[in-house]
Amino acid sequence: MQIKDYVKPELLVVAVVLYFIGMWLKQSETVKDKYIPLINGLIGVAICAIYVFATCACGSGQDIALAVFTALTQGVLVAGLSTYVNQIFKQSGKEE
Repeated sequence: MQIKDYVKPELLVVAVVLYFIGMWLKQSETVKDKYIPLINGLIGVAICAIYVFATCACGSGQDIALAVFTALTQGVLVAGLSTYVNQIFKQSGKEE
């Protein structure tokens, strides 16, 4: 099982972008840490929605519903992936 089985390969870059946005939000100290994953999730869904709607034909209601579903799921997945990568870096730096 690979990450490409769930996340569209062209949207993997969004996870990297969200990682850096999360790092920037943490350093800026304007947003509480507990809100950073939520903000990343919303940004991820928005970016994925832009991509999905830019690349789909969306000729019927079913196509639009599928595009909305794809944008939501891909946005949540890339946001989760960015948080997962962040935690890998944090945990690998800890000494036990």
